[in-house]
Amino acid sequence: MTIPVIIEQRRSIKKFTHREVTRAEIETLLEAAILAPNHRLTRPWRFYVLGPESRYAYGLALGERKARKLPDPVAGRALRETIASEHRDLPCMLAISVVENENPEIREEDYAAAMMAIENLALTAVALGLGTHIKTGGVMGDAASRAAVGVGDGERIVAIVNVGEPAELPSPRKREPATACTVWRP
Repeated sequence: MTIPVIIEQRRSIKKFTHREVTRAEIETLLEAAILAPNHRLTRPWRFYVLGPESRYAYGLALGERKARKLPDPVAGRALRETIASEHRDLPCMLAISVVENENPEIREEDYAAAMMAIENLALTAVALGLGTHIKTGGVMGDAASRAAVGVGDGERIVAIVNVGEPAELPSPRKREPATACTVWRP
């Protein structure tokens, strides 16, 4: 499979089979991740492989945030438990954090490097017959989600990546061509 084909086949996978992702597969994904461009070679990324109980705890944190938006507390509790159980049942869940640097320029470079590492991981997953769903958002800074991941002080979670064998492949979404956002300057 060529790189353009792998890029074209990458999708956000929402449904996985029950097949576990092997430790060797996870290590292959992480080895690909650390090959990302990294200005100053700061190696700012940290990877957390979450087991079932950590996934459940993370799901509780996410579910709690969503449950707060519901007017009915009973429905909120049910939603929280559903989300937590869904996370526990994932074949693999990775949390990627970046070590925060005091220097704003380095902090921005390190964030970019971590996101490129995540793309390497996602593309390598496709090559292995796996799929990913990259998640970002406010829950990353939530104290309960940070505790579930075990991220240390001075680190910022930048993404959660669910990994597994796709149960179904979504159709590609229509995208504007690159020419729609390209300016050629003399």
